Amino acid sequence: MADRPHPTVGIIGPGRAGIGLGLALARAGYPVRLHGRHKTALPAPLTLTVGPDDRPPPWIGEAGVLVLAVRDDALRGLALMLQHSQTVRAEHVVLHLSGVQGQEALGPLVTSQAALGSLHPLQTISDPEGAPERLKGAWAAVEGMPRAVEVAERLARDVGLKPFRLATKHKAVYHAGAVFASNYFVVIEAVAQRLLRHAGLTDAEAWQALRPLVEGTLANLSKQQPPEALTGPVMRGDAETVVRHLESLTIDDQNLYRLLGRAALELARKRGMDEALAEKMAAALATDLPPVIKAR
Repeated sequence: MADRPHPTVGIIGPGRAGIGLGLALARAGYPVRLHGRHKTALPAPLTLTVGPDDRPPPWIGEAGVLVLAVRDDALRGLALMLQHSQTVRAEHVVLHLSGVQGQEALGPLVTSQAALGSLHPLQTISDPEGAPERLKGAWAAVEGMPRAVEVAERLARDVGLKPFRLATKHKAVYHAGAVFASNYFVVIEAVAQRLLRHAGLTDAEAWQALRPLVEGTLANLSKQQPPEALTGPVMRGDAETVVRHLESLTIDDQNLYRLLGRAALELARKRGMDEALAEKMAAALATDLPPVIKAR
């Protein structure tokens, strides 16, 4: 497989994911074409063609692999446009980058007999120019028809990703896990920053204070799985501390604390927490407390 010449990869959608993946593929030796509705600056050696979204890219006949790097809710409409244009052929491989949808999002293209599938790098791409390095060592979910899976795995490996196969029916729960790991991790840090601000720190001071704690937690997670890395009052069985936390919070923050506390308690039980202590902690997390009214 490594001796085969690289096919031309055409990417529709010059957003962060499309540009980042395109740049990584170009640096791996792939001829890459990008297409979008509006002119935008691209890092070398990428180039862009521009056209309305009701017409296919002018280079579509040259591309052996077509990557649809658009929003999830735009995938089906783009697939319909390509189907109506009759420019996708049986020799094409068509992939999309959605984490939650599978090959069904490309349903209109089934009649073209192209190989349909998806490739989802399990990594954040906030800076497209940094994507080639950031993708190296990350994992990537691949799914779809056999030929599409084979090509997706090859693309992934060539840019340094570690591909793994995923059943179409499991994509939603897989992507939910990714959202918890990345997006909601950021949200939790924002909640922590806000609570420290209510304790008297500025936003900047709060984040400066929290960063070493967050970095220490990540360092622990780099060496241990989550159950082993868990620390804190739930893990210790410190029910009085948990109740005092809950008493200090607004009702919304109480609810969030309880939900996360129950998940933490499950991890503590996996670590072998004494069941009597676990029941005491469960009762503390279930305690009905009056909502705290504070200026937020």
